[in-house]
Amino acid sequence: MKDYSAIQRDEKILVTGVTGSMGKATVEQLLKKGIPASQIIGLSRKKEQIEDLAKQDVEVRLGDYFDYDSLLSAFEGIDKVMLTSTVAFTDRSAQHYNAITAARQAGVKHLVYMAIMRKEDSGYILPEVTDSDLFTEQVLKSSGLDYTIVYHPPFTDVLSLYFDPNPFKNGIKVPANNGKIAPATRNELAEAHATILSTPGHENKTYSLGGSQAVSFADIAKILSEIKGQSIPFTTITTVEYIDGMVAKGAPLHVAEFITSWITAMEAGEFEYQSGDLERLLGRKTKTLKAYFESTIN
Repeated sequence: MKDYSAIQRDEKILVTGVTGSMGKATVEQLLKKGIPASQIIGLSRKKEQIEDLAKQDVEVRLGDYFDYDSLLSAFEGIDKVMLTSTVAFTDRSAQHYNAITAARQAGVKHLVYMAIMRKEDSGYILPEVTDSDLFTEQVLKSSGLDYTIVYHPPFTDVLSLYFDPNPFKNGIKVPANNGKIAPATRNELAEAHATILSTPGHENKTYSLGGSQAVSFADIAKILSEIKGQSIPFTTITTVEYIDGMVAKGAPLHVAEFITSWITAMEAGEFEYQSGDLERLLGRKTKTLKAYFESTIN
């Protein structure tokens, strides 16, 4: 049992991006851990989609990563910030720089940043992600703030987006062979965030949040086959074939290339490291792929 009594009664925790899945899940996990709603603040640039949090008495402040003054105002009186990284195909570096700098100016003590897992000493550059992650980490470490960096693996609950919507009919066809990943669900990662935000001893540390099970796309085909009791064929195709297939189904070329770069990283082992950090933060192993798919497949 975690000691949440260590959180001071007047300590304020702000989570950015609360209209997105990860930000909202982090707030919900804080509430599940018994952190009073009065100590939790959400940040959103949208006025819409915040009703659920408001019903739970969570204050939501409006702010935009590109609007420095709005961040200064939002961070007023805040002790800890969960900086939910912003989306690809935007100027992530500028947005994260503004958030970190405004947090420091506003008197925030501790900032937690979620980055994408990278293999140690790897030269692989994930487009739209790696460069801005490296920049953000450098800014954060030199900011004078206490920091925690959490490295995310691919999400268990979006793995199906990388292959055919009906694998039971069409099989799994991806530009990968036996490269493994250690995924985790967004709720599990959000729970780890909540633990870091609500318990002491995480200052100036990094955590690699690989899940408990390492799998390849070939393994996923076998897992689905076992669940359904039918053979799900796995086929390795070229990146050109994969991209062309997505474009033929209506995906913009730059999106198809971006998704393909994730599979290339998976095949290269960028996301296979299992440090045990996530299990320690959760106090248990992560959900297996079989258990996850069994809970989602009709």
